[in-house]
Amino acid sequence: MQQQESFAAGRGTMIYIGSLAGGGVWAADTRTGQGSQIVPHWGGAATGVEYEARANRLWVAGGPTGTVRVYDASSGDLLRQYTFSPAGFLNDLVVTRDAVYVTDSFNAWLDVIPLGRHGTLPETADVTTLPLTGITFEPGQFNANGIVATRNSLIVVDSFTGGLFRVSQQTGVATEITTGGASVANGDGLELRGSTLYVVRNAGLVQVFRLGARLASAAPLGTLTSSQLSVPTTAAVQAGRLWVVNARFGIPTSEYYVTRLPARP
Repeated sequence: MQQQESFAAGRGTMIYIGSLAGGGVWAADTRTGQGSQIVPHWGGAATGVEYEARANRLWVAGGPTGTVRVYDASSGDLLRQYTFSPAGFLNDLVVTRDAVYVTDSFNAWLDVIPLGRHGTLPETADVTTLPLTGITFEPGQFNANGIVATRNSLIVVDSFTGGLFRVSQQTGVATEITTGGASVANGDGLELRGSTLYVVRNAGLVQVFRLGARLASAAPLGTLTSSQLSVPTTAAVQAGRLWVVNARFGIPTSEYYVTRLPARP
C-alpha cells in the first residue's frame, strides 16, 4: 500500500490501512501477515479509517475530497458516499451508536452523518455539521485531527497546539483535558482501549495516558517508540499489540510498513 496514512482494527486479527494516494484500503491479518487490497483506488484519499463492528462496515474520510465513503468490510463494496460542502480537509472519524463524527482540520466544526435505527445508513443528503467551540483554529494549519468516542463524549487532538479536548456530542463544546504537563505536540491519530488513550505523534513516538474521571484529566503512563517508526500517523490495538502505521511524510521512498509495539510502555 503506497502512501499509507490511516488505520483501523477489525474483527479477530484483521487490520485495515488506508492510502493517501488514490483512497484504496488494504486489509491484512496480523496473525499471518497476509493481506490484499480490499478497496480499489478511486482517485481520492483515505485519511481516516474506522471499522464499525455492529454492521461490519468500513468508514473512510476522504481528506481534501470532502467525502466520507462507507464500504462493506468483507467485500469492499461501496455502500454509500457522503459529500460535505463547504469542506476543508476531512481528516479522521469515529462511529458511535447514533452518528459518525468527522474532523475537518481546516474548519471549526465536526461533520456529522446521523445513523438510523440499528445503524441504518441515511440518505446522502441527510448530513449536517456541529459547530466546534473551545478549540482555537489557526488558518492554514492542521487543527482538529484524531478523534475517538467514550462516555457519551468525543476526544479530539489538536495537531497544531498539541492539546487534547473532550467534546460534547450534543453541543460541540470542547474543554481541554489536562495532561500533567506531558506534551502531545504533533499529535495525529488517537486510539482508545478502556481508559487507556494512545496519542500517535508524528515526531516518532506514541504517548500513552490513563483517562481520569469525567475526562477532565489524562495521567501520563509513558512513551512507546522504536527506531522503526518513520513519521507515524495513527495506530490500533489488535491481538494484544499496538500496530502503528508509518506515513513517512517527506521521505523519498516507495517502502511503507506497519510497526508492532507493546500495548503498554
